[in-house]
Amino acid sequence: MAKVLVVEDEAPLAELLNYNLGKEGFDVILADDGDDALVMVEEDAPDIVLLDWMLPNVSGVEICRQLRARNQTRDIPIIMLTARGEEEDRIRGLQTGADDYLTKPFSMSELVARMRAVLRRTRPGVASDVATFADITLDRETCRVKRGKRDVHLGPTEFRLLDVLMQRPGRVFSREQLLDRVWGQDVYVEIRTVDVHVGRLRKALNRRGEKDPVRTVRSAGYALDETYEPGARA
Repeated sequence: MAKVLVVEDEAPLAELLNYNLGKEGFDVILADDGDDALVMVEEDAPDIVLLDWMLPNVSGVEICRQLRARNQTRDIPIIMLTARGEEEDRIRGLQTGADDYLTKPFSMSELVARMRAVLRRTRPGVASDVATFADITLDRETCRVKRGKRDVHLGPTEFRLLDVLMQRPGRVFSREQLLDRVWGQDVYVEIRTVDVHVGRLRKALNRRGEKDPVRTVRSAGYALDETYEPGARA
């Protein structure tokens, strides 16, 4: 599930985007000004940002510029949303670093199509129904996982946990970030619960002689190890 940060100060439009993008399978978080958006991206980088041009305090163009200037956020895809339709404005938005530009009012179907096109280009592991890492394959449509030719039987929570890790191999997710992405921001779950489900995921994934692809980073969280080699001894 792709996580999208919607930065929009018009409450009715923000709620409309939240509702419709949620129906399309996106994990939506909302920010109504640029300062909040920068904090949210710093805490847990989304897979894509929908960024309104006209924002209070800090403009969308400036937010885009700051995200592109930071090493940890420069590769996050950004789609600008704006009432400005002039060619020079579109050029300015794209030159600032936006991946695409949509003029208000727009149809939800066009927005979703643009988002998926950008994600396919920049985050193929998120946009595709099938994610792969080494010899592990995760099919989001059928909810099936294989390691090599072997079926891996996971519960719903372990499946979502693996899906999140496979979207960004090598990235270390903190326990708090995994709680938000797997269980949701509105659900109270003990931090220790993450460790329990990581243990279950490891038990299902690993057989004798197979290296554990889930790396524990002390005091930080968990990641899929990019140096993982199928069949290597643990």
